[in-house]
Amino acid sequence: MPLLLEIVTPERLAYSDTVDAVNLPGVEGELGVLPHHAPLVSMLGVGELRIRKGAAEESFAIVGGFLQVRPDRVVVMAETADLASDIDLEKAQEARRDAERALEGGQADAVDLASARAQLQQALLRIRVAERRHREGPRHRG
Repeated sequence: MPLLLEIVTPERLAYSDTVDAVNLPGVEGELGVLPHHAPLVSMLGVGELRIRKGAAEESFAIVGGFLQVRPDRVVVMAETADLASDIDLEKAQEARRDAERALEGGQADAVDLASARAQLQQALLRIRVAERRHREGPRHRG
């Protein structure tokens, strides 16, 4: 029985297709989901979501949100979800530099510092996911 995966952000439906397996960043570690998985609701952390479909593998940079698992469906409601192939590495590097400058400045209040830390974390995640995809290329299992 195939597993339907839907990845939704506040802005859009980022992904909707049947998959063989999905690995997600939970708040307490990585979660793996296969068809017929027991029902589950969990919070998501920050990290890489990996999808396996046949011989192909795709990745998303995921930031926060929730996960709902049913035996035939996985719904990911994330704050952001960026497909690895869509990540602009130059923009991610620039966002990292901007966040690092904001943190180094030290002039900001606590809210601004927390925001800069979150932006840095998100930029580093996007860089890691994009660089891994670039290094490995589109993954196909033989």
